[in-house]
Amino acid sequence: MKRARKFFRYDNIGYLFVLPAFIYMMIFVGYPIVDNLILSFQQVTIQTLTAAHKPFAGLANYTEIFKDPVFHKALMNTLIFTVSCLVVQFMIGFVLAVFFSQNFRLSKPIRGLLMMPWMIPITVTALIFKFIFGTDVGILNFILHSLGLIGKNIDWLTSANTAMFAIICANVWIGIPFNMILISTGLTTIPKELYESASIDGANKIQSFFRITLPLLKPTIESVLVLGFIYTFKVFDLVYVMTGGGPVNSTHMLSTYSYKLSFELFKYSKGSAAANVLLVILLIVGLFYIKITDEEEA
Repeated sequence: MKRARKFFRYDNIGYLFVLPAFIYMMIFVGYPIVDNLILSFQQVTIQTLTAAHKPFAGLANYTEIFKDPVFHKALMNTLIFTVSCLVVQFMIGFVLAVFFSQNFRLSKPIRGLLMMPWMIPITVTALIFKFIFGTDVGILNFILHSLGLIGKNIDWLTSANTAMFAIICANVWIGIPFNMILISTGLTTIPKELYESASIDGANKIQSFFRITLPLLKPTIESVLVLGFIYTFKVFDLVYVMTGGGPVNSTHMLSTYSYKLSFELFKYSKGSAAANVLLVILLIVGLFYIKITDEEEA
């Protein structure tokens, strides 16, 4: 009883508020991760899914997926997709953040409207862009035809040469508001007195941007890029709705590759192994982010 009363002191009451969230995370996040890790070391197919004792496979599933050319293609696609999206959406988001940080009449309402692409469910955005890039009834083909830029419709989503471009455009549309709002928040933390002092010392706007804005925005930029990498690298629903990983595996990501192995080919253990590769990559990036954050705080 004494130990119980000691625990329920005011100093420890915070643990009770955290406890429901901790239990929720352990059930809905921790358990699936551990179960998926165990599954990747077993040989589970549709025949052995309900077996009491599932065959142990060791590292065989990992060895097989690393030998699979589709896995190599999915990994490369994921890297290309992630880097391309990060570069484009960061540049556009940065420009918009700087522009809307200026004081003019409609800056805040327009900035609020620009958040809409990020607030719309990704599946809805995927369907919209699937209609935009459609072959026969696509809006983009109609506009290009009207301008006389093309003679026949382009198979944006059914051609291996253009499908990746289409899903990159869709993801950039989603990611621009995310970059813009975080960078805008970072800009508001920079004291205006610094710019006034620089102006008095004779610095122009370009010099102030490179000597004041960029150095003080470094922590924000690092956060935007790392978080953007994590969100983009694990993309699934956008690609699944728009292309399903096709055509000819040209837009397969690690997530869609794992889904295909598990729920289309019913190779559950191999699908789990592919998902764990994705988890390890994101875990490394997350640990790197924590490390640089701790170094900057120190």
